[in-house]
Amino acid sequence: MALRRGTADGKPGAVLHHGDDDAGGILLLLRSRGGFLILSQTRDPNGKPAWLRVAEAADQEKADAIVNRARRSDPDLWVIEFEAPDGLPPFEAKML
Repeated sequence: MALRRGTADGKPGAVLHHGDDDAGGILLLLRSRGGFLILSQTRDPNGKPAWLRVAEAADQEKADAIVNRARRSDPDLWVIEFEAPDGLPPFEAKML
């Protein structure tokens, strides 16, 4: 659903790595004018879904290194990238 919404809002996205359907975490890459903002899905203190800024990368090589490190730690990880010139996800998201 987020991929469709992103495309409809002019922020196309793609699944870069298909993680485990039941147990996989989500790493979100937002490709903006200044590079990449990398977010990880987490929970807020009340247990509600939220996003945590884990890194910024100036170029594709640095973003790939961050993703590869995360995938080594969590092979079930989903990796999704969106074109996001404004640096914001194409869906409503609580940021921590």
